[in-house]
Amino acid sequence: MALSTEKIDLEALQKAALQACGLLKVLANPDRLLLLCQMSQGEYCVSDLEELTGIRQPTLSQQLTVLRDEQMVSTRREGKQIFYSITSKEALAVMKVLYELYCGDGKGSKGGRK
Repeated sequence: MALSTEKIDLEALQKAALQACGLLKVLANPDRLLLLCQMSQGEYCVSDLEELTGIRQPTLSQQLTVLRDEQMVSTRREGKQIFYSITSKEALAVMKVLYELYCGDGKGSKGGRK
């Protein structure tokens, strides 16, 4: 990585670092990571998310609330069902990188921690 000769805007860099830390903090939970990974494939209702991820109530509701509060997902109601989808471009971009590193062809063989 080449260093720029331009002066770094420390205030902007600190603000960006705080935003990045917030995103990483939310992603640091295995249940939320599983949910986002599943939702990266499309929109799902709560019962489908429960079945696909194996996360049971009330944990599922708690983690979906965190993702909603952090504005990483949005909801859509259809009758009695609530559907969730990722709305955060940043979270989706990080999920793509994590998938490539840990779930792609190498399946975690490179740099994975146990």
